[in-house]
Amino acid sequence: MTTGMKLAIVGGGSTYTPELIDGFLRHRDVLPLDELWLVDPSEERRRLVGGMAQRMFARGGHPGTVHATDDLVAGVAGADAVLFQLRVGGQDARHGDETWPHEAGVIGQETTGPGGFAKALRTVPVVLEAAEAVRRYAKPGAWIVDFTNPVGIVTRALLSEGHRAVGLCNVAIGFQRRFAARFDVAPSAVRLDHVGLNHLTWELGVHVDGRGDVLPELLAEDLTDLAEEVELPAPLLTLQQAVPSYYLRYYYAHEEVLREQLREPTRAQVVQEVERALLAKYGDPAIDTKPEELERRGGAFYSEAAIDLLVSLTTDRGDVQVLDVRNDGILPFLPDDHVIEVPSRVTADGAVPLPVAPLADDVRSLIADVAGYERLALDAAKHGGRDRVLHAMWAHPLVRDFDRAERLTDLLLAANARHLAWA
Repeated sequence: MTTGMKLAIVGGGSTYTPELIDGFLRHRDVLPLDELWLVDPSEERRRLVGGMAQRMFARGGHPGTVHATDDLVAGVAGADAVLFQLRVGGQDARHGDETWPHEAGVIGQETTGPGGFAKALRTVPVVLEAAEAVRRYAKPGAWIVDFTNPVGIVTRALLSEGHRAVGLCNVAIGFQRRFAARFDVAPSAVRLDHVGLNHLTWELGVHVDGRGDVLPELLAEDLTDLAEEVELPAPLLTLQQAVPSYYLRYYYAHEEVLREQLREPTRAQVVQEVERALLAKYGDPAIDTKPEELERRGGAFYSEAAIDLLVSLTTDRGDVQVLDVRNDGILPFLPDDHVIEVPSRVTADGAVPLPVAPLADDVRSLIADVAGYERLALDAAKHGGRDRVLHAMWAHPLVRDFDRAERLTDLLLAANARHLAWA
């Protein structure tokens, strides 16, 4: 068992952090923390979230200590592992990502399309700077677990600079929990044929212990419910013989989503309201358990996924988890160094992707399309320059039109100038 473990969370002032704290309390036997460091630039967030974390540890009788700091070096020094959950520009920048693309007739979203590209441009330089501090000051071999969106691009940025990093998303674990409840089994009894890129994935098989692949049964008996959950037409699921993630809706129902976005509040506005309520609760010294409002914050099951990954990386467990990792030939139509999201075996040496069955033409072509954009997007994020931004914008399958790409490039640069050193 790992002892004396120090864990740092960069972006630890997030209102989501108490969900992680709750997970650490429930899983202290497999993830025994001596020190938890919350690193965040906001004094108010450090005070409120850090105070809440300390009270939760005290109520739960956790022996570990909680520290909150704006000193990145102090936070990661000697750490066994570091979680990245950054949001450069906060919810205000997210609101921009979700609105300015509308001016050019494209959906606004923080991980997909032009908005997701803007988030990558803001985020990659900050993440790489933080990762250098981990390399210099954390324990040799310390792992970085990246939950910072867009996870695929950010994780590839980390790997391209030689960091020991694994990307993590909660889409797969959400499906796993949903299917486990459907068949009244433990989540560990469900194995997914989950494949694609981060936020561009399909469930191509659902294997339940003792029953084999139940996906045909699900598509026959639960089709309406599944289609409603991912907000896509039932005939589309039947046609693909798969369950696409909700994020495929931005591609498969773009015009419908755009109409909805034009008449509804942005997700950033909704989250801002939730965060105001959460921060008020975190500031109440009488509250020492996670508030109900946290369920509306997003990131369901992230604490479970993060703890599973941390345990496997630090104890050499060798189990299989859906992660964002180097392709290394698993999808033969992508470069080896691209980051894909697939089931992977996790040991102390890292995560190794497992083989994937050949993909249908429509799935393969969309993955290849978006992967091409992602490579150009990372080049723009690392090196800057309007031409690089324009090239990546034009390559995105939701943009394509060159005049539209130029318009979106100008909108992106105007909205994000203060976050881009080269702009």
